[in-house]
Amino acid sequence: MQIIGSVLLAILILLVMITVHEFGHYLAGKALKFKINEFAIGFGPRLFKRTSKKSGEIFSVRALPLGGFCAFEGEDTSSDDDGAFTKKAPWKRIIVLVAGPLANYLIALLLIIVSLFAFGQPVFKVGGVVAPESNTEIFAEYSLKENDLILKANGQGVYLVTDLMSALNGKKEGDKVGFTVFRDGKEQDIKVMLRADCKFENSSQTSRVWRALGIETVEREDGNIYWNLSSVNYRFSFFSTLGRAFVYSGRIAGTIFKVLGELLTGKLGLSAMGGPVTTIKLTSQIAAQGLQSFLEIAAYIGVNLAVFNLLPIPALDGSKVVFCLIEWIFRKPVPRKIEAIIHAVGFILILAFAVLVDILQFI
Repeated sequence: MQIIGSVLLAILILLVMITVHEFGHYLAGKALKFKINEFAIGFGPRLFKRTSKKSGEIFSVRALPLGGFCAFEGEDTSSDDDGAFTKKAPWKRIIVLVAGPLANYLIALLLIIVSLFAFGQPVFKVGGVVAPESNTEIFAEYSLKENDLILKANGQGVYLVTDLMSALNGKKEGDKVGFTVFRDGKEQDIKVMLRADCKFENSSQTSRVWRALGIETVEREDGNIYWNLSSVNYRFSFFSTLGRAFVYSGRIAGTIFKVLGELLTGKLGLSAMGGPVTTIKLTSQIAAQGLQSFLEIAAYIGVNLAVFNLLPIPALDGSKVVFCLIEWIFRKPVPRKIEAIIHAVGFILILAFAVLVDILQFI
């Protein structure tokens, strides 16, 4: 029952985030007087339907809770209605298209703000440091210590392990790097001498970070070896916390772009990606750990949806924005049938890709 509950929780997060996305489209469309035929939560057969007497809009709940849509008049078919999607000015369509991802980002930002104020920011806590074999005195002076909380590295705030990778990338063994840590009840600026070179080929090579910082490894009860680190919450001042919420959301988005770039350049394999099944599996595991984890994974998914939907990939909002820009600049749209075919093919390829990366997780 606990597993079922966790999966349902993950599905709920995805459903809410997709509904928020579509509601962003809906609100912008209403504000700019687009004609909207239906706002649906979920896909498949209708379980519930209500028709507005004033506008004729249909509000429905459907059987499959892994999606939703806001159906604009004339978005996929030709229409002579003045409120049809393609009858509106390109700039208005762009606003409507961007409103969905923007809604995802704003709700994610709100969740991050709530989480940081309620619990504090998760930071890395050093559980133990390896005693150096040589230059013992030097390393002892320029080293992290047990119970240090890592706040900054090389002048950069540390939110994710990728921040450490960015701060240390290109540094050599023996280099001294500035860190801000919470030690002995106060924040302190220290220097850490690296124990190994820091050259990262992709964002999955996190072990090189901890090796360079001298973090020790421990064997747990399951027989596996882990880095002696943990995550604890650290409370910053009110305004610092508020500012960090914006930075945190930006760092999440930056990580997504970085991973996509590594995939395109071949630095990272497809096995590092996950489709719907993998997403639900990981989301259920994290969300079930407590309210803070629930808020964090929901925010991560929200930022992920915002970034992904703005990419210029056929069938996504970003691609539709590109077609609107072409029409706006050249005063003439790409033939609607050609655009529809491009989006349809893109949609099929996205589904195929999602299935493929899920299959790779089980091979």
